[in-house]
Amino acid sequence: MRYENMVPGIFRSRPNRFIAYIEIDGTEEVCHVKNTGRCRELLTPGTVVWCQKSSNPNRKTQYDLIAVRKGDRLINMDSQAPNIVAGQWLRDGGLGYIEDLQAETVHGDSRFDFSFTKDGRRCFLEVKGVTLENDGVCAFPDAPTERGAKHLRGLTAAVREGYGAYVLFVIQMPDVKYLHPNDSTDPAFGTALREAVVNGVTVLAMDCAVAENEMHIRMPVLVKL
Repeated sequence: MRYENMVPGIFRSRPNRFIAYIEIDGTEEVCHVKNTGRCRELLTPGTVVWCQKSSNPNRKTQYDLIAVRKGDRLINMDSQAPNIVAGQWLRDGGLGYIEDLQAETVHGDSRFDFSFTKDGRRCFLEVKGVTLENDGVCAFPDAPTERGAKHLRGLTAAVREGYGAYVLFVIQMPDVKYLHPNDSTDPAFGTALREAVVNGVTVLAMDCAVAENEMHIRMPVLVKL
């Protein structure tokens, strides 16, 4: 995926989940943060960020915060990006030949990001974007997510009903060592993930090539449970 109208800035503060103050061309601007996660390890005062300027003059905020520089890494933190690149990856054959790809499919009490038919079996796939990284090791989630565990339980139930089920962790940066569930932050998610694997849910992780104005899925990453 590509972004238009990208500009660099300096992160100053984040008073709540939805907005941040970014210095752009010497002026402090109010920017929409496209990620409601904590992202505390990313958004520190003085950090270089990249923002997308809106073409809509009537918007309350004229900028969206898209990417952040962390050391030598450029990390995309747009929470909408993982689903977009995952959809393209699926269409390009990331899971091999599939048919009838659909987004936002309800099954049971869950809404999954994608459904498709593979090898004659209907399948569901849930996407999780990953931005939390320390020394090349990634973890998910960066904050407790009851919704995330619920999705995993829904996928586990779908397998028992005869469907195929996948979790795809889209790591929004390149060149990482591995991914693990963040048990110290959300032990319930880690438990649900391990139970999902035992019951036949396929867990995948892919890193991404990230530039200031684009991101696309690159290569597989080891998942350590």
